[in-house]
Amino acid sequence: MNSKKELWVLLASFVLPIVFGTAFFYLSPGSFTKSTVNYGEFVNPVISTENQDIVFNDAKNGSLQGIWTLTYVTDRCEQSCQKTLEDMNTIRILTNENMRRIQNLLLTSENVKGINPKVALARGGADLMQKLKKFPNNHLFLIDPLGNIMLHYNPEELNIKLVIKDLHRLFKYSRIG
Repeated sequence: MNSKKELWVLLASFVLPIVFGTAFFYLSPGSFTKSTVNYGEFVNPVISTENQDIVFNDAKNGSLQGIWTLTYVTDRCEQSCQKTLEDMNTIRILTNENMRRIQNLLLTSENVKGINPKVALARGGADLMQKLKKFPNNHLFLIDPLGNIMLHYNPEELNIKLVIKDLHRLFKYSRIG
């Protein structure tokens, strides 16, 4: 008799946590998305880019594959754009030994000249620019080494330290890029 009781206790100790965890997950789905450790906002759903979506001005040196990309999306580059590009360069420099794992990109719908040479220039395809219209103008995005737009930041409230924390966490767990 005693062995049956022990069997039920043992079985319950393995099954009940799974049942309670599953019930909590499905009955309270918002609990898992409210508290994240990242400081940027997730792009949900993730926007995937294709080679034809982004046309680099320097085709030989431009690619999203295999490198993390901080991308500033704007229609025209004015004073706020220049400040954000400087902030992006500062972020890249402050990532220290991971500096080679990240590139800066200015993505516009038209050609822009006279920009910092440390920033890659590209034109966005109509399809990609249409997908990015749901975000406010002049936003900063993080594109992963596979070409997926995954995080976005508001450049007017940009805290360089928090972006660097996000990047260090990504670099720590990512083996690509």
